Amino acid sequence: MRRLRALGFEQLLVAERGELELTRQADVEAWFAAHRPEVVILAAARVGGILANHSYPADFIRDNLVVQNNVIDAAYRNGARKLTFLGSSCIYPKAAAQPLDEDSLLTGPLEPTNEWYAIAKIAGIKMCQAYQRQYGFDAISLMPTNLYGPGDNFDLQNSHVLPALIRKFHEAHVERHPEVTIWGTGSPLREFLHVDDMAAAAVFLMLNYAEPEIVNVGTGEDVTIADLAKTVSKIVGYKGNIVFDTTKPDGTPRKLLDVSRLDRAPSTWSERSRSSSPAKAELR
Repeated sequence: MRRLRALGFEQLLVAERGELELTRQADVEAWFAAHRPEVVILAAARVGGILANHSYPADFIRDNLVVQNNVIDAAYRNGARKLTFLGSSCIYPKAAAQPLDEDSLLTGPLEPTNEWYAIAKIAGIKMCQAYQRQYGFDAISLMPTNLYGPGDNFDLQNSHVLPALIRKFHEAHVERHPEVTIWGTGSPLREFLHVDDMAAAAVFLMLNYAEPEIVNVGTGEDVTIADLAKTVSKIVGYKGNIVFDTTKPDGTPRKLLDVSRLDRAPSTWSERSRSSSPAKAELR
């Protein structure tokens, strides 16, 4: 929303959960029929870190499949000109070559700690591609790396690694805890992108890209969880010890995205992308 407003978009529709429950198909269809948006950016999802994925596999696969199916289909059937679907770097095989190239999708087994979420997101990608192939619906899919920034989820049971670390070290500093325990060995490498940078990429691709192939969105750089923990600890002023609980899972060893497809944009994209995506002036 911040990015769209900064670019001058004024007719913005937002459906908060209190107004619209995306898991209810009839409600979604009624909302789209009433509002008929020209462009849809589907960022809604059930998300969380390793603990949440491990604890609620049924919720993760069910809710994400239902939300995606409802929104993508309703958008197409109510005349949307463009849909941008946000996936995740979790979609790639656990043992895929690093950095993760878009073409590695479905080339091997997934990481067991988040396969339920990953399978749902892969289904969303394939649904966009299927609607583009069968109906000519301009639906694109972006694969963000790990995101952080304002409005993040700091719940220790359901959050991702960076907000979880910020909360843990902040509370330990305030309450003078002698140590902070972190899941795993600290050796996994993770890439992080600020949400405002992700928003800039999403709007840019919405305006300029119209291909069925997915696009990675990241920084091309990563850091170990151990080094990340030390950085957060230093910033909040925590002086205690950092303990790594090696009985807990690490998750995927590394998830660095190959962002060359986005870096090459738009010179290597097809004429379809350059000519069919909605112009900014038309959408204001």
